[in-house]
Amino acid sequence: MIPTPFEGSMFAALAGAYFIFALLLLVIILVASWKIFIKAERPGWALLIPFYNIYVFTQILCRPKWWVVLYFFGVVPFAGSFAVLFVSVVDSIRLAKLFGKTPAFGVGLILLPFIFYLILAFGNAKYCEHNVVESELI
Repeated sequence: MIPTPFEGSMFAALAGAYFIFALLLLVIILVASWKIFIKAERPGWALLIPFYNIYVFTQILCRPKWWVVLYFFGVVPFAGSFAVLFVSVVDSIRLAKLFGKTPAFGVGLILLPFIFYLILAFGNAKYCEHNVVESELI
């Protein structure tokens, strides 16, 4: 069945609306992450540089330098995706802990990042490296 011009324009309008919404969420996450980097006394511009942003993020989390490698396990078929998911959850909980928040807040960082990152960035949470021990997983 050949789509009518009306159906094609409707699809284009919906696709455009979705693109604008996704772009808005991306900007929100970028602004919040920039503010979180600054709160952790790291340069906000580091967020914009690929690979280096992961390194700086692991330093904010007080992780050893080799921890960056764990984020690149996603290239391993099937098991790599689960490994990156596990590392992301653990690091989100640790990020919440570094800012004096609960582990439940860390889970919120994974499930609703566009809300919880804003709370972390613009709320009264203070970054404190002494909230975690470097050898702890979480």
